[in-house]
Amino acid sequence: MEMSKKQEYEFKKALENIQELKGRGTELISLYVPPDKQISDVAAYLREEMSQSSNIKSKSTRKHVQAAIKSILSKLKYFRTPPKNGIVFFVGHISAAGDQTEMISESLEPPAPVETFFYRCDSEFFLEPLRNMMGEKAKYGLIVVDRSEATIGLLNGNKVEVLTNVQSQVPSKHSRGGQSAQRFERLIENAAHQYFKKVGDKSNHLLLEENLEGILIGGPGATKDYFAEGEFLHHELKKKVIEHFNTGYTDEYGLRELVKMAEDTLSGLEVVKEKKLVNQLLEEIRKPNGGLATYGEEHVRRALMIGAVDTLLISDGINRVTAHAVCGDCGHDMEFTSKSPVKSPECPQCGNNMDIESKRDIIDDLYEMAEGMGSDVELISDESEEGELLLRAFGGLGAILRFRIDEGNT
Repeated sequence: MEMSKKQEYEFKKALENIQELKGRGTELISLYVPPDKQISDVAAYLREEMSQSSNIKSKSTRKHVQAAIKSILSKLKYFRTPPKNGIVFFVGHISAAGDQTEMISESLEPPAPVETFFYRCDSEFFLEPLRNMMGEKAKYGLIVVDRSEATIGLLNGNKVEVLTNVQSQVPSKHSRGGQSAQRFERLIENAAHQYFKKVGDKSNHLLLEENLEGILIGGPGATKDYFAEGEFLHHELKKKVIEHFNTGYTDEYGLRELVKMAEDTLSGLEVVKEKKLVNQLLEEIRKPNGGLATYGEEHVRRALMIGAVDTLLISDGINRVTAHAVCGDCGHDMEFTSKSPVKSPECPQCGNNMDIESKRDIIDDLYEMAEGMGSDVELISDESEEGELLLRAFGGLGAILRFRIDEGNT
C-alpha cells in the first residue's frame, strides 16, 4: 500500500515504541503472517506451539507464553483472510514497575507484503523485516568525475552518501623536455583511459548490486560525457543513466551540487521538494519583518489558530508530545509540550506534582489544527541537510504564511 508521509511517520513511531518493550525471559511472541497464508493454518500452528509450551520449565514463563498464544488465537477469529499485505502480531508480558508484568498486544498491517510466515518467542520483539520495509525508498546512483578525481555516491531517499573517492594519477598536459609532444600526449591519454576504467570498475562494484531507480553523472565540460558514453560502466548501469550535468566540483560537495543540478529532472523526489520548502521558509524569514514566515511552536500555533498558515513544515525528528496535566491538590490544570517520555510537571499554583491526564504526539496535534484550517502539512526528514537545519535552528517547526501577521498581537 502507498503510505502518506504522516502514515509513514506513525508506522515508524509504532516500531520505535514496540522496540522499547522488553520481556523477562523468552515471553514475547512476534508472528508474521503473509497475505497468502490460510488463517486456519496459522491457528493450527499456534495450537501446536501451545502444546509444545507445556514443556517450558519456568511456571511463570509457561503461563505467559500460553496467555500470549491464546490472545493471538482470539484475534485470528476476526480474520477470514489476512489483509492485503499480511499482518504482524506482537504479544506478550512486558516488565512493569517492581516485580510486576503487564500484557501487551499489538498488531500492525505492514506497508509492504510480508514475504514469509515467521514465529519467534524471545525477550524482545523481532522488528527487522518491518524496518527493512521502511527503508525501501527511491535510490539513485551518483557519479561526479573529471581528469583529476571522481566521487561515487548514493542519493538514498533524502540522504546523500559518499561511497568512495578516486584520485587520478593522470599528468597535466604541459610538455616535458626530452619527449616528443605526440608521445607525451599518448602517455597522458593512456593514463586517462586507465583512470576512467578504474572509476568505471569502482562504480560497477559499488552500484551494480544496489536497487537503483537511475544514475546521475556530473562533472566539468566534455569529460563527464566521455566517461558516461564510453565503455567504462557496465551495460546494466549505462541503461540506468538518466542525464549528465555540468558541475564545478568532483568531491563530496560535487555530489550535492549534482543533486541540486538535477532538481528539475528529479522534481518528484522528496529531497528536492523538502529542500525547496525549507529554502522558501528561510528566504521569507530573511525578509524585513520576517516576511511570510514564522517558526517555533508558540508562533506557529498562534498562526494556525487564526488561519494564517499556508504550509506547515514539521521535522519528523521533533520527538515531543502535547500533554494535559491536572493538580490533584489544588485542581489547577494546564496543557504543555514536553520531550518524550513526559515527566509530571510541578504545579505553578501550589508547587506539588501534577497528574498527566492525557498526552498525544505533537505531530498529530498540529496536523489536526492545520487540517481544520485548510493548511497544507509537510513532514521534513531530519536526515537531509535542510531537515537537520529545521530541527536544530527552528525547533523542528516552521510555517509559510498566507498573509503577514504581527507576532506581538497574534
